[in-house]
Amino acid sequence: MRGGPPLIVTRPEPGNAATTERARAMGFDVHAMPLFAAHPVDWRAPAAKDFDALLLTSAFAARLAGPELARLAALPVHAVGEATARAAEAAGLTVAMTGTADAQRLLDDMASRNIRAILWLCGRDRSGFDARGAAVAPLPCYAVDPVPPPAEWAELIAAPAVLLAHSARAAQRISDLVGGARGHLSLAAVSAAAAAAAGAGWRDIAVADRPDDVAILAQARALWHKGAK
Repeated sequence: MRGGPPLIVTRPEPGNAATTERARAMGFDVHAMPLFAAHPVDWRAPAAKDFDALLLTSAFAARLAGPELARLAALPVHAVGEATARAAEAAGLTVAMTGTADAQRLLDDMASRNIRAILWLCGRDRSGFDARGAAVAPLPCYAVDPVPPPAEWAELIAAPAVLLAHSARAAQRISDLVGGARGHLSLAAVSAAAAAAAGAGWRDIAVADRPDDVAILAQARALWHKGAK
């Protein structure tokens, strides 16, 4: 896949390295350009008996929660995406359901199973959704903060390129950093919400059909082929 536009991976580590490696194996001219960094925040686990389930919408919740997470091991985990489910299992939790779309779709599925008391182990900055009548208690255990773009960022986005947005917040930051001069750039978004957050004016936008690397990179490959013509 040489000769076409480069691929820019903007997600924080350790996900950036994993996506970059997978993209490189696919033949992309790939550049790791993390725009955020994740870190744990202080938190205390509530009594597990007060909840029916644990909702995880990011792998960071399992990776960065620390020793307090063990106090919630009795709760069945409902995870958005395979990466989050794998991180939960690696942390010693039991995954009851893995959502293949977004948090709202997973919460809808939980509501249909009459799961009402839900502890949402989340980031400090998070998107809202319709609880569908359930009692959803958000509990931040990590934060993902913006970092300055790497030195090569300005040069890369000045020419045709394909960017990856792994969240709505990332899409918004990419949009802010790129500004109005974006007609030569394409964006592969992890979800419809991320695509909407990116705004208009891109050369092309493609949306992954599920929230994982395989799906978003498949869309990036389609955008690459368009850009290579």
